[in-house]
Amino acid sequence: MAKIQFITIACNDAERLAEFWAAALDGERQDLPASLDPELVERPSGSPDLLFKEQPKGTERDLPIHLDLATENREETVEQLRQLGGTVRETKTEAYETHTST
Repeated sequence: MAKIQFITIACNDAERLAEFWAAALDGERQDLPASLDPELVERPSGSPDLLFKEQPKGTERDLPIHLDLATENREETVEQLRQLGGTVRETKTEAYETHTST
């Protein structure tokens, strides 16, 4: 079954929100490759990480907060979620390699 890898939050100032939530949740900001826009806050105790993405609001694709799932078998997991009553709003695959900030 899938596990929550990220809780993704669309916002206007990803860096500012990442700083706030890292401090508020005793998290740790992570460095991502410069080619990626998101800001990542790693949370302690195996909790899902917070991913902040700068995205315009009020669009047809507007997903202000959503869960990013990680799974070994994507097709099987999507089918299981559909059988539970879920619908596919968007599907894509992204990989992030994180490095601890110093």
